[in-house]
Amino acid sequence: MHPEFPLEPGLIHLNHAAVGPWPRRAVEAVERFARANMHEGSRAYPHWIREETRLRGLLARLINAPSADDIALLKNTSEALSVVAYGLEWASGDNVVSARQEFPSNRVVWQSLAPRFGVQARLVDLEGPDPEGALIEAMDARTRLLSISAVQYARGLRLDLERLGEACHRRGVLFCVDAIQQLGALPFDAQACRADFVAADGHKWMLGPEGVAVFFVRPEVRDRLRLNQFGWHMLEALGDFDRPDWQPAASARRFECGSPNLLGVHALAASLDLLLETGLDTISDNISRNISLLIDILSEKGFEILSPTAPERRAGIVTFTRPGTDMEAICQRLMQSGVLCAHRGGGLRFSPHFHNAESDLLEAVERIGDGR
Repeated sequence: MHPEFPLEPGLIHLNHAAVGPWPRRAVEAVERFARANMHEGSRAYPHWIREETRLRGLLARLINAPSADDIALLKNTSEALSVVAYGLEWASGDNVVSARQEFPSNRVVWQSLAPRFGVQARLVDLEGPDPEGALIEAMDARTRLLSISAVQYARGLRLDLERLGEACHRRGVLFCVDAIQQLGALPFDAQACRADFVAADGHKWMLGPEGVAVFFVRPEVRDRLRLNQFGWHMLEALGDFDRPDWQPAASARRFECGSPNLLGVHALAASLDLLLETGLDTISDNISRNISLLIDILSEKGFEILSPTAPERRAGIVTFTRPGTDMEAICQRLMQSGVLCAHRGGGLRFSPHFHNAESDLLEAVERIGDGR
């Protein structure tokens, strides 16, 4: 058992693609924050704000953003994508390219533009041999934005973001990446993939709480997003409450209208400390070994692997099935036995993190039984 994850005996957490467990240090950070509130009230508020500033720096490191000023702290991925969708200026006949296999957060928001602005959401099937090529082929002269998940949630398809970003750059198309299934599991480079926008909540592979999300906006496109939320926290003169004139912050803080989620800030910062101390390369290598082991032992038991098996195409997700088998019933049985997993993409989804031991995976597959 990893010392940062003292899960109760018999519990095997293979559901990081849904909601991950907090490490011990995140729990301790929240306990300290809560006790400070109880004993001292808001006396330590300046320290809490310094922790908010520190979190922006940690997130900038995590995604290789040029500056912490490019990082906004929002509530979740859906809010960040909505800031993009309803911040851009649209013309009737414009289109957004995305994928049929996307999680609803990165599909519904673009479809919602049609009745108000006449914007078409083009949803591309990614199941062919060249998913990037299919996305690029769907773009035309009226494409304003490509919005895609770095890793697809149901079966774990990992896309070549640099190829997509380069294609968008050549065409003058904005590039928006939902990185929630990659950040914390694999290295990510917002600059290398030429992302204009990156969004991800902290509660999956980043091992943080729900309610705190990173939203990266490339500085050159920041002014292109019309603001739809306003409040004290998004002002350039932060803290000058009596000032009659105002303007939005020059940094990405302009997208944060009100008081920050400081409890969530303390938890996520502690979790990111663990990830960055461990090293994303080490984490990625451990996850890759876990995925390879699962693919091997599930295949030996006669299950069909629905997820990509090529190392460059996979992340932390293995989805599998067996024809004629009720995989949803197996999922429910595993959950009752203490194996946390999910029924997704037509099969059973395991999503182990770096802290899962080989014995966790062997035991989880053993609990499946004969799968019938």
